[in-house]
Amino acid sequence: MTHSTPIFDAQAWTEGSAHGPLLWSDTGLSFWGGIDPATGLVIDQHHPLHGRSVREHILALPSGRGSCTGSSVMLELLLSGNAPRALVLAGVDDILLLGVLVAQRLFGRSIPVVSLSPEDFAALQGAGTVCMADAAEVAAQADAFLRSRPADVRPLALGPQDRAMLAGEQGRARQAAMEIIVRMAGVAGASRLIDIGQAHIDGCIYTGDACLRFARQLVDWQGRVAVPTTLNAISVDRCGWRAQGVPPAFGEPAEALAQAYVDLGAAPTYTCAPYLLAGAPRAGEQIAWAESNAVVYANSVIGARTAKYPDFLDILMALTGRAPEASCHLDAGRRATMRIVVEAPPAHDDSFYPLLGYQVGLLAGREIALVEGLETGGPTADDLRAFGAAFATSSAAPMFHIAGVTPEARADARSVIAPDRAVPTLHITRAALLDGWWSLNPATVSAVELVALGNPHFSKAEIDALAELCRGRTAHAGTEIVVTTSRYVLESADIAEPVVALKAFGVRFVVDTCWCMLQEPVIAPHVRTVMTNSGKYAHYAPGLTGRQTRFGSLADCVQAACAGHAPDGPPGWLGAAQLEESNA
Repeated sequence: MTHSTPIFDAQAWTEGSAHGPLLWSDTGLSFWGGIDPATGLVIDQHHPLHGRSVREHILALPSGRGSCTGSSVMLELLLSGNAPRALVLAGVDDILLLGVLVAQRLFGRSIPVVSLSPEDFAALQGAGTVCMADAAEVAAQADAFLRSRPADVRPLALGPQDRAMLAGEQGRARQAAMEIIVRMAGVAGASRLIDIGQAHIDGCIYTGDACLRFARQLVDWQGRVAVPTTLNAISVDRCGWRAQGVPPAFGEPAEALAQAYVDLGAAPTYTCAPYLLAGAPRAGEQIAWAESNAVVYANSVIGARTAKYPDFLDILMALTGRAPEASCHLDAGRRATMRIVVEAPPAHDDSFYPLLGYQVGLLAGREIALVEGLETGGPTADDLRAFGAAFATSSAAPMFHIAGVTPEARADARSVIAPDRAVPTLHITRAALLDGWWSLNPATVSAVELVALGNPHFSKAEIDALAELCRGRTAHAGTEIVVTTSRYVLESADIAEPVVALKAFGVRFVVDTCWCMLQEPVIAPHVRTVMTNSGKYAHYAPGLTGRQTRFGSLADCVQAACAGHAPDGPPGWLGAAQLEESNA
């Protein structure tokens, strides 16, 4: 190593050394919907690294973001040989680290994962090659050297039952689960574990052979959940995938994965909107949820308490009934560390909330934001679901507060601000919302062959609203309209009439799965442009499906279903911002 080679001190979360070309970005990346586990290519068309391969690189990201399924994709990358040689983060990311720890504990595969200070992470930009840890013999050929040391972790106090599980007295499944939970508690800075009242499992999404091997191992070890546990939307409609033409090579392992989690004792709810179920948590309840939109809604809108847990850690906590006392489980972990003031338009349609949530998430990153400027807006529960799903897509944060709206910021918004640090204030103007609208509308043609609704799963109120918008109208012959929802919602007696009317209009309902998992042939091969009212799906669809997207309100989506093409340009309430921008 030459004297001119910069040396950076790094905290190591996993052991090992590495050397290779640097792939650096200052933008967080969701591995689910962002990296193809079969190739290692970045498929997120909104990301600066789009089209690059992470394979054989030292991958440097400030953090992950978006989906909790990133841990599953990381596991698939490691077991398929498409993983980066090492992962360098500005801080620590539970989701990406957990994927490495599972690969290490269950399959003997690993890569170094290290953290740099934000300043050192920024200084790493521009390095061609990086050498990590003890690989001194190749350091002279590197542009930067990362000198890693084991990360400092806080001592963890374990109770008698925790120690019994760790010793294997309650079986191998709970022993392996507790080993990983203890590791992650150290990462989170927890001093003890706490009881949870329920869990929601996102790891039932089929990403490849590795996730099925993981679940079957727990079944073989006779694992059984210790608390009420629900399952997220899975990768297929369990009763209808064969009729839909899904190839058995995908449908059978996807169904087997779902069955493995049922065998572990989870309820076959198959929904990404567990807060709509009868057993939804109450304010203040300690829970362990995965699925990004569900976590954000539970924390922000219900006031329940959960960290943004990665896939795999969700079922491990369900098996033990225990979680690290850290993050949003604590009052201090729920404080806002950023204020975002919104220039709300005087009038708008329902596309405002997912569009705003997406923009707030981009600004927030991993910080918890207090959003101001919506005090008189009166958003509905579905507005907040749409806001939260988009926010969870573009950020890594586990929750948000909206002044005068969400429970902890309803009476005294300033009480949620962190008292022990300087809190920056950022602004979102109508012109910024217009820019965001264009980023979610990359399609270069107006023709729409598919209208995709229900990401997250449609609620009863949304089905009622859709039926009202379709009343007395005729669907365009060349445009299909498909709604994903849960069986719990679709089979509810109080929406039987709207469902019948929508089916007569031409709406196709798909259950058990959701849009971020759907591919051909459920999405017909001739489809070139998809229109959606979901900010989440507008972000992920281009990378996941290869289709162009258009984004708009529910009314815009119905208009596209009837006319066969999307409305021209932004909605009127954003058109005013466009006019102001052009006159500036």
